[in-house]
Amino acid sequence: MLKLAFMGFRHGHIMGLYGYAAKSEDVVIVGACEEDAQTASQLRQGGQVTLTHDDYGRMLDETDCDAVAVGDYYGKRGSIIIEALKRGKHAIADKPICTSLEELDEIAALSVQKGLKVGCQLDMRDTGKFIRVRELVQEGAIGEVHAVSVGGQHPLMFGTRAGWYFEEGKHGGTINDIGIHAVDMIPWVTGKAFTRVTAARTWNAFAAEAPHFNDAGQFMMEMENGCGVMGDVSYFMPDSMGYVLPQYWRTTLWGRKGIIEASMNMPHISLARNGNKEVEEIAPGDGTPGGYLRSFIAEINGAGGLISPSTDEVLRSSRITLKIQQAADQGLCNVKL
Repeated sequence: MLKLAFMGFRHGHIMGLYGYAAKSEDVVIVGACEEDAQTASQLRQGGQVTLTHDDYGRMLDETDCDAVAVGDYYGKRGSIIIEALKRGKHAIADKPICTSLEELDEIAALSVQKGLKVGCQLDMRDTGKFIRVRELVQEGAIGEVHAVSVGGQHPLMFGTRAGWYFEEGKHGGTINDIGIHAVDMIPWVTGKAFTRVTAARTWNAFAAEAPHFNDAGQFMMEMENGCGVMGDVSYFMPDSMGYVLPQYWRTTLWGRKGIIEASMNMPHISLARNGNKEVEEIAPGDGTPGGYLRSFIAEINGAGGLISPSTDEVLRSSRITLKIQQAADQGLCNVKL
């Protein structure tokens, strides 16, 4: 039984992990800390979380836990994870796990030195759509993949989205925020590794009220077989339509034998095979909700079989995404990975 303590609830994604943990027969929630008074008040009023502490250090001192789950604002996550690892605790977080390469280096070193695992809510791997896309690609349905286009645009929702997003030092970059899903998912689907950041750019387009906040993010990548990847992870979706449009995580893969396209909100996967006249509509596979948590637990327990994502994959995807963000921030091109 994994004894799991939660630190920080300032991003709503952590409630997904909290819900899976609460229902799991392999987890017992032994503590929950929120240091922000306003967020703590909202949590108490909502009744979904039983808070036990308002100081992270004190929770670690007083709570017998095996692992810490992290959902605080992005710029704070690295230090929370580092402290957990220093105290011999495994860590699992909403994405991104940190906002700097220096923090990631320390997380990776502590993980190796202490034999601890690092998990992340990279839940695109758990969706039936992309599980089936991966199966089709691995089966050779479109042959070798030579180009990928991914659209991970989100609504900005300025004024209703958590205010810390737009406070300097707390967000860490739009590519690092959203792009990690694409950076993790594409190698998992194709079986190919990224080798180069060709180019990347962020800029302020919609968020005039926060001129320092670069709400737009685009990047180009190269994979080991020469496959080119183009991604847009900007906050450009219409606020009024939220996350329901077919463009939400629309992903297209071009191979020698055809094209596959899927998105979170399209009912089927489209498969256009070279030689056919009609596009096939492929049903999604079975999803694995909460699979990232089960993988985290299995890896801690030393279980064999498929761990998805593993600690190595979490750290690799995080590093590549931070490299893309750095390229955008510093105007770098052709950065080798």
